[in-house]
Amino acid sequence: MENGANPCFDVTIIGGGPTGLFAAFYAGMRGLKTKVIEAAPYLGGKLPYYSEKFLYDIGGIAAITAGNLIKELEAQARTFEPVIVLSQLIEHMERLADGTFRLTSNIGEVHSTRTVVIAIGGGTLVSKKIELPNAKQFEGHHLHYAAENVEQFRDKRVLISGGGDSAVDWAIALEPIAKSVGIVHRRSEFRAHEGNVTKMRNASVRVMTSSQLKEIHGDNERIKHVTIEHLETEDTFVCDMDEILVFHGAKPDLGGIKKWGLEIERDRIIVDSWMQTSILGIFAAGDVVEYPGKLPGLIAGGFTEGPAAINRVKAFLEPNKEVKPIWSTDHAELSSIHSKS
Repeated sequence: MENGANPCFDVTIIGGGPTGLFAAFYAGMRGLKTKVIEAAPYLGGKLPYYSEKFLYDIGGIAAITAGNLIKELEAQARTFEPVIVLSQLIEHMERLADGTFRLTSNIGEVHSTRTVVIAIGGGTLVSKKIELPNAKQFEGHHLHYAAENVEQFRDKRVLISGGGDSAVDWAIALEPIAKSVGIVHRRSEFRAHEGNVTKMRNASVRVMTSSQLKEIHGDNERIKHVTIEHLETEDTFVCDMDEILVFHGAKPDLGGIKKWGLEIERDRIIVDSWMQTSILGIFAAGDVVEYPGKLPGLIAGGFTEGPAAINRVKAFLEPNKEVKPIWSTDHAELSSIHSKS
């Protein structure tokens, strides 16, 4: 039931990654009143974790950084002005007597919708936090688990903790603009692309392997220095530092969605060729789904599955009408929007 305080949307897309954002754009083309809910305080799904990394497998684009892809996807998604909600994790789902869904987030906010599209990738990404006594007081200020751009680290002394692609990519990206860059990794070898590891080692990045961040020293305002421990010798030394970037990976979790009653196998939601789940009116797309012939891990796959789900949403909402595919070239309003820009 719709009311002024809590309007009911035609479709609510859970997940603001590439699949969810493109689905939002396509839902706008289909004239659906759309809401996107993202658990993180930013859009892009996993892309912000490697925003400076170049992607080469996006159709029609020879190369683009993950950060720039986020910007393009967000701009496209906002074309038809969907409501976008950040920093809310949807935990509970209830189907009401009138057939609509009531979704409740981790902060208790309620969202009403006629249909749902789940597009949360492998699940809501929860960054693996660094386990140090005072780490939490610096989180979001000078201790980062994701970063939007390199400029926030200009002329800063930066320590990166991690040994994968994200850690190495950020070390390379920050080296030209930061005052200093150090990288600390528990193992003797990095798990990143070999060519990038070589590039990093040939730069001015201070590489500290078989080592770990042991202590963070500072006050409520800023980090002042850190203590690094060599794991083999147990020797420690202190480095002056301003900012810390932690890339210890992120654990995907379906969270409360596991309790909705959906058919799930190996943390993947089972769907048919229309992306319909086992619950009527709830659809899913992207890496969170499983079906025969599913190609995981490719963003382009989500760009197909999202519109497939939205087309079925349209058919579900208008059962007495024939729902045909729609293309941007035939969309009069879309053409009008861009002719004015």
